[in-house]
Amino acid sequence: MNIRGLSLLERNDRRSTSGLITANDVVAVARHNSNVVLSSNAIRQVERGRRLLESVLNDGEPHYGINTGFGSFSRQRIPPGDLRELQRNLIRSHAAGVGELLPTEVVRGIMLLLLASLCRGHSGVRPAVVRTLAAMLNRRVHPEVPAVGSCGASGDLAPLAHVVLVAIGEGRAELGGRVMTGDAALYAAGIRPIRLEAKEGLALINGTHLMAAQSALLLHDADRLFQAAVTAAAMSIDACRGTDEFLDDRVHRVRGASGQQSVAESLRALLKGSRIIPSHRKNDPRVQDPYSLRCAPQVLGAVVDAFGHLEAVLSRELNAVTDNPLVFAAAKRRGSRIAADVVSAGNFHGMTLAIPLDLLAIALCHIGGIAERRVYHMLSAFDPEAGLTPYLSPKPGLHSGLMIAQYTAAACCNEMIGLATPASVANLSTSAGMEDYNSWGPRAAAKARRALELARNVVAIELICAAEAVERHRPLRSGPAIEHAIRIIRARVKRLTADRPPAPDIAAVAELIADGSFCATEPRRAD
Repeated sequence: MNIRGLSLLERNDRRSTSGLITANDVVAVARHNSNVVLSSNAIRQVERGRRLLESVLNDGEPHYGINTGFGSFSRQRIPPGDLRELQRNLIRSHAAGVGELLPTEVVRGIMLLLLASLCRGHSGVRPAVVRTLAAMLNRRVHPEVPAVGSCGASGDLAPLAHVVLVAIGEGRAELGGRVMTGDAALYAAGIRPIRLEAKEGLALINGTHLMAAQSALLLHDADRLFQAAVTAAAMSIDACRGTDEFLDDRVHRVRGASGQQSVAESLRALLKGSRIIPSHRKNDPRVQDPYSLRCAPQVLGAVVDAFGHLEAVLSRELNAVTDNPLVFAAAKRRGSRIAADVVSAGNFHGMTLAIPLDLLAIALCHIGGIAERRVYHMLSAFDPEAGLTPYLSPKPGLHSGLMIAQYTAAACCNEMIGLATPASVANLSTSAGMEDYNSWGPRAAAKARRALELARNVVAIELICAAEAVERHRPLRSGPAIEHAIRIIRARVKRLTADRPPAPDIAAVAELIADGSFCATEPRRAD
């Protein structure tokens, strides 16, 4: 991947359209260790921003975080001789995270997005800073970062401070599978620690980079889950000997909901060629199917739309400058010297991402919730026209079949209900009231991550049940796409001929979902 002056303002104040970071770029660097290259244009922008910053260091005016304290200490002026110590103390004091460590992929995502934001030239750091961060990424120096500590408003302060602690030769980091001190890791990787200059510490920890990195990884994984969920829904329609009449395109066109239309189109494609559907068209006493089958396009279509909102917000955030204060060239020169405006504002505030992340947790609840209802429908055997034994038991009574798999799905859904409570709506004030309205975006991201894991297990359970049920209708076969999905499942999970622990089977199919094996038919997302 090549960072090329990402989203920099051109002279005519229009956004550059080249070099934009995408969620796929974050996945490539975070999970697959793709290297990052700093272009000459990016370095020029950083140099220009530093010159602008340095032009105000001796103007006698207070500039937040440059020659003042932080947060509620913002009215405290700092003497010029203490500016380096100010920045170092900031990193040390703010590295206050607790809890489990963030996964390496999240830490790498944070580092990438921090680096990209600095390369846009409005943060006032020196080129040495961005070069050090790029070297840490490319040489796999991964700081240990506790997961809990960010309020998602003053920037992801605590997590970013733990990252930067290693960059200045402190803290702890993983390198080559070994955990060591930050200075030892840098030395082993051939990287010199950063000696922070004016404003650099603040630039390094003000920003939404944890929230944005988590969002990119979540969106990637949620898309994979969604494709598996659509496949599972189609498989369940044939498993329950349901109808496909509700997929009539005319129905979905008159609703006008693009997500709904795309899901209906995908379900039609997955069921195309099914011999199970026409086998019971005549003399079937059922007028219509339960909502979990019949309203799958409406429910999952709403999920598509929710994902689309997060995707649109994230595409902007990945290419934004989110620290504070920001440095701009002044509109007019002040005599013969370089003129700069240092603007204190609030681009570090994470509400932009927090609300879509809360929405993501809600959307994931509906992926899992409607899948669990279809599992219940298949296993309950309340519909004799479905032609299924209770719990898909090979010998009902002697064998319990998949009875408890539905319990597990229900337990997952119950936890997801709690996780869907928004993090962003409950405010707590920080920094003696100066920072009095926080976003809690990192908590929203953490809840969405857990909800995604739970929903993945529910969909895995549905796929296991639906594959078993479809095969109970042999010699009739579903459509080629569904039969292909069943073969994928059967490569890992055998048919149920007698009771066995379902847990390993659920884990195996959940892994198939996570690695993208059920991503064959992706609904078109609304523009």
